[in-house]
Amino acid sequence: MAEHNELGKLGEEIAFDYLLSKGYRIMFRNWRFAKDEIDIIAKDGEELVIVEVKTRSTDYFGGPETFVTKKKQGFLIRAADNFVQKYSIDFEVRFDVISIIINENEENIQHIEDAFGPCF
Repeated sequence: MAEHNELGKLGEEIAFDYLLSKGYRIMFRNWRFAKDEIDIIAKDGEELVIVEVKTRSTDYFGGPETFVTKKKQGFLIRAADNFVQKYSIDFEVRFDVISIIINENEENIQHIEDAFGPCF
């Protein structure tokens, strides 16, 4: 497995543990709709939370969260819409980003709640 894939998987494990420690109830990990994937689907109280995890070894090119582009947001929104319809979800949906920098010198996690939303 490529090094960046291993870093991404490590970041998803860190995000999973972080969300559990904050009392989130994890429903799915790596849920797929067509070619789109949602890293983590969780419940926070009465909200469905769609979580995108971005992990980098440095912020030299910008924080990991800056790589959640408008295009990526669109993919997540489309997948979330399918999830909501498939499982007849009847509560608010929130899109969060967990940004992680991890290397030999640091492990920094930033949870951005309600990072973006569907545009109508």
